[in-house]
Amino acid sequence: MQDIEEKIKSREEAAELLEAFRSAGKCVVFTNGCFDVLHPGHVQYLQASRKLGDILVVGLNSDDSIKRLKGSERPICEESARAYMLASMACVDLVVVFDEDTPVELMGALRPDILVKGADWEGKELPGSELVGRVEFMTFLEGWSSTDVISRIKKALKSELS
Repeated sequence: MQDIEEKIKSREEAAELLEAFRSAGKCVVFTNGCFDVLHPGHVQYLQASRKLGDILVVGLNSDDSIKRLKGSERPICEESARAYMLASMACVDLVVVFDEDTPVELMGALRPDILVKGADWEGKELPGSELVGRVEFMTFLEGWSSTDVISRIKKALKSELS
């Protein structure tokens, strides 16, 4: 059994590992996101992504990246906690934190075979899609998103305080 911390790698460490996996004929699947408040929708998405290949790599937006993308109140959970939670999942093989606003540079270094994104990306320009052999879109579990979970928590806190 691999230690959780051993799954969290730098870009360079991950690239080296993935080169060895590819040499052994393994199919590398990549997805990315903030994964700010881990919930059942994330779990379902990651489990389905893992079934597409042999190795699942999760590119995780850094705290600074999330602040730029989502605003100053995010992330709720710091990147080390988010990386640890993702790495604790059996379906996730590697977690790599990236600081850019898109995962294009990370994907260029890791060279995955398959890119997985949420169905909300279908029909849109998808950064990094030209770097992979195949793109797969996953539907989300109805009613589960980090934004929705955070909104429910804020609403519950407001009603508790009033």
